[in-house]
Amino acid sequence: MTQSPCFIIAEMSANHNHDFAKAKRMVRIAKECGADAIKLQTYTADTMTIDCDNRYFRINKGLWKGETLYSLYKKAAMPWEWQPKLKAYADKIGITLFSTAFDKTSVDFLEKMKVPVHKIASFELVDIPLIRYMASKKKPIIMSTGMASLDEIRLAVSTARKAGCKQLALLKCTSAYPAPLDEINLAAMQTLANEFKVPVGLSDHSMEPLVPVTAVAMGACIIEKHFTESRKDGGPDAAFSLEPDELVLMVKSIRKLEKIKGLDTIKTGKHEAQNLNFRKSLFVTAEMKKGERFSHENVRSIRPGHGLLPRFMTDVIGKKASMNIPRGTPLLKGHMA
Repeated sequence: MTQSPCFIIAEMSANHNHDFAKAKRMVRIAKECGADAIKLQTYTADTMTIDCDNRYFRINKGLWKGETLYSLYKKAAMPWEWQPKLKAYADKIGITLFSTAFDKTSVDFLEKMKVPVHKIASFELVDIPLIRYMASKKKPIIMSTGMASLDEIRLAVSTARKAGCKQLALLKCTSAYPAPLDEINLAAMQTLANEFKVPVGLSDHSMEPLVPVTAVAMGACIIEKHFTESRKDGGPDAAFSLEPDELVLMVKSIRKLEKIKGLDTIKTGKHEAQNLNFRKSLFVTAEMKKGERFSHENVRSIRPGHGLLPRFMTDVIGKKASMNIPRGTPLLKGHMA
């Protein structure tokens, strides 16, 4: 059984801070840090919500306390005209670029950009019409599952499959910013894998370096992580985003873990094979003449491992030597008459 490397997605999200040069640098930084892909988000404040400040639209706690939904998305949204340019740059330097679509117009826009995969955010998992429309494009879909019940995930998955999605992956996600460790619940990845028979991964909003590495150890084949040039730059997502040196460390740690994890086959590695001779084997431990019988007095199971395996001892005892055998000779089948 072979195992593909974990697909690591660097999420730019709102960390462009409305600076195209910065956004372009972040594409390059993601590549330099070893990420396999960089992900954008495609929406506007008006496609996401309405400009209203009544109590339903105000954020009263958490990282974005004091904002309305409209003001938050106005600050966070990436201009759509940037995105084809960033896609072209990403293609040029050799990193996959795709985006999360939040409505049908953004799906259409991303289709024109020829993104290779679509993404459903956790908050959109219950938007069944959006999932149906996205799946009709017949491209792979990655779905985040934060906040969702198992029944909600079942409906989203069945909708995508019925609408034409043949390749689907589910990401365990804790939709808290940053996510507390006691709510990460990585074991749920296996539940998703067992229930839906799809590749699973983690969209991680924690700031604990151990979380994504542990997720890969537990079977994640996709890791999605927010990153920024510098948390000092601020922005809606900066507080739970990795800086470049932290992203590099995460990628390197995952790649090391993959080497450690290895495959599910039982076999001797090439370096381990160099030590096979330190096993025990059967040796002639007293000089023997042709015709003399092997016994526990002249044959022992000792190191090194050049002779027959110790399990052949009962077959050897009582047999006659086919030749004269000096003391210290590894016992082989040819030594027996």
